[in-house]
Amino acid sequence: MKKYPLLYGYVVATLLLCAFAAPQAKRKLMADKTQSTVVYSAKHPLHQWEGISRDVNCAVLYNDETKQPESVAVSVKVASFDSDNNNRDSHALEVLDGLKYPNVTFVSSDVKAGDNGALTARGNLTFHGVTKPVTLQAVRKEAGGKMILTGEFPINISDYNVERPSLMGLKIEDQMTLRFKAVFTI
Repeated sequence: MKKYPLLYGYVVATLLLCAFAAPQAKRKLMADKTQSTVVYSAKHPLHQWEGISRDVNCAVLYNDETKQPESVAVSVKVASFDSDNNNRDSHALEVLDGLKYPNVTFVSSDVKAGDNGALTARGNLTFHGVTKPVTLQAVRKEAGGKMILTGEFPINISDYNVERPSLMGLKIEDQMTLRFKAVFTI
């Protein structure tokens, strides 16, 4: 049997490098609740309105080497939305079964970085007890040691088994828009 000391040395060196190479630096970042928001916009034939939540629980797995988020999870309490109209907010809680389904959540399965700070996040949105796959587009900006993720996407509330409320015999539009802003210290 021939001996290959150079080959063995190469194999041992490669194994040692792999064993002691630093793993990718990943860490969990939590959104700053004082600066992060989720806003819904809804329309009725007679008017339109927005409701805002400032109680956004959002975490990302951030890769320090690539300077990109690799996954994201968001949870917002239905009861935390404020439209500046207590009657509307109370009725929304009733229509959305806020006691039975207290949270709206999004959990990514894949996050891809694009050009100019663009991000595409595929995952599942759970609303009113119904989970559906969605793809969200976001923009990532950095400033002053902060990473800011912003974006918006439409949802049809009937897709989530929500009966559209009505006013004066006219129902609100099926499509609502959700806008988000999540601010992280990096």
